[in-house]
Amino acid sequence: MRIAGIGCRPGTPLPALLAALEAAGGADALATIPERAPELRLLAHARGLPLHLVAVAGIATPTQSVRIRATFGTGSVAEAAAIGAGGRLTHPRRTFGPVTIAIAEVP
Repeated sequence: MRIAGIGCRPGTPLPALLAALEAAGGADALATIPERAPELRLLAHARGLPLHLVAVAGIATPTQSVRIRATFGTGSVAEAAAIGAGGRLTHPRRTFGPVTIAIAEVP
């Protein structure tokens, strides 16, 4: 199963989320932080995918953002969400406009 860990700016519109998910190659499930649940619930509903809300503080990630570390306690929301949803990171974060996506695989 392919999990897309997603970080985005507050208020990111659904078309931007859809385009980013498509550009990342799609997924079987989505994961994000509780603070982005409003945006990601729309995407999950539009694609008929399960959504995992993950507390990401303390999850080690291969890439690091100083701003994200200071705000959320992890180096990358997208990577930490994908890992925290039970996956093994296979594709580190990539940015698509206001959306960041990392892909993890669950056996």
